[in-house]
Parts: sequence; C-alpha cells; structure tokens
Amino acid sequence: MAAAEASQTPGKWEVFHQKFVVEERYMEPRARKALYSTAAMLALLGVTLFVVTLMGVLQKNGLALDDAAAESGLLAIRSEPLTVVMIVLAVVFGPIGLPIIVLVVTVAWGLLAKHAWRPMLLAAAMLTGVGLAQIIGRSVARERPPVSLMLFGADTTFSFPSGHVLGASDFLLVLTFLVFSRHRNPKIAVISFVCAGVGVVLAALSRIYLGYHWLTDAVASVALSLVVLGAVIALDTWRTARVPGETVTGELADPES
Repeated sequence: MAAAEASQTPGKWEVFHQKFVVEERYMEPRARKALYSTAAMLALLGVTLFVVTLMGVLQKNGLALDDAAAESGLLAIRSEPLTVVMIVLAVVFGPIGLPIIVLVVTVAWGLLAKHAWRPMLLAAAMLTGVGLAQIIGRSVARERPPVSLMLFGADTTFSFPSGHVLGASDFLLVLTFLVFSRHRNPKIAVISFVCAGVGVVLAALSRIYLGYHWLTDAVASVALSLVVLGAVIALDTWRTARVPGETVTGELADPES
C-alpha cells in the first residue's frame, strides 16, 4: 500500500516540470473570438490615444493645452491630510514600493500555483512597461513641472510618460485580467476591473497633485498600459484558450484517431 501511494506521489522533477506546462482552458469559439476582439480594440485604443497625446505634447496643442488647468485645479485643493494620502499612493506605486509588491506577488503566486504561466506573464508585462517608460522618456525628453511645485522632494528626470502611472496601470489591469478571466461569474470580473480603474485614476491624480507630472503624462501612461493589456490578453488567449476538440497546435483533433 505504501509503495502504491509513493508511486502516485509526483516527484520533485515532475512538480517542477508541471510549473512550466502552460495551463489550458476550454471555451466556446464565440468566447475566444470575443477575447481576441477585446485585445485588438484595447491595443488600437491605446495606440491611438498615445499618438494623439504625444502629438499634442510635441506640438503643444490638443490635450496638452489642458495640462496647466489640470495642475492648477489640483493645486487649489491641496491640504495636509490629502497630501499625506497622495504621498502614500506615490510610495506604493513608486520605484521602490511597486517592484517589491510585484516581486512578492509573482514569486508567491508562482510557488503556490500549479502552473507558473500567469505570474510569468504578469512579470513580463511589468518589465515591458518599464522598458517602454525608459525608451519613450529618453526619446521625448519632456521637462517636469517646476520643482517648486513638488511636494515630495525634487525630481529632474524626464516627465513623459509617468513611470508611476504606467507601472500602476500595468499591475492593476493585467493582474485583474489574469486572475478574473478564469472566473465564471462575469459580474465579479467587471467589479474587479472597476476597482482596478479606480486605482489607476488615484495613481494618476497623485502624481499630478504632488507636482511631478502633467495630465498628458498620465494619459499617455494609461494609453501604453492599454496596449500592454491587449497584448497580454491576446498572448494568454492564444496560448491557453482551446475550443472543444482542439489540440495544443490549434488544430482540431481527428475524431477517428
């Protein structure tokens, strides 16, 4: 009996191998098509919004004309309690707080889950966001608002796009999709995305309120995050979503085989 139980217990190599076997899920063809359509629409919306915002920043027109008004509006409501809240948000979604959160979430998720596909996808999305922020920031080389407006220490790095907002958007939106796309109750998924959206808005407001970014910096970051989210949805759907009778190669299995 003990020998039989031991033979059924997976070995360390088998457990390790299972970690990197991509989990598959079955759905109706219409549902999978809807996921691909959603991914395409998000990517298209993100690219369009980013290009429009970038053109406005470079040509100093369009949405960029609202930067000063947005900054002035938030400056007018500054208060000590609100500033504390905004600083907390800035720290949580900052270059120290957010990487720690992402590391803890991905490592814990990867160790506890049977498959590591989704935590690895989350990590890849976050690294993509960091890369985009660095490349675009150096290319556009936009100056931040005046240092005199900054409430949490001076920052003379480039302003466009906001790395804080891009990181927060990627983490909240991608994590929400990866977790709740498997949930059978669509209402829970909708509520989760609404909560993620609120978090993104708060992250954006905190950066403008504290005097470190313009409105268009935050808008561009959200636009890039929509592109990243669309790419994640498409890749995850392509790699994991199957319709009944379909093999891992995407072909329908021969019913006579």
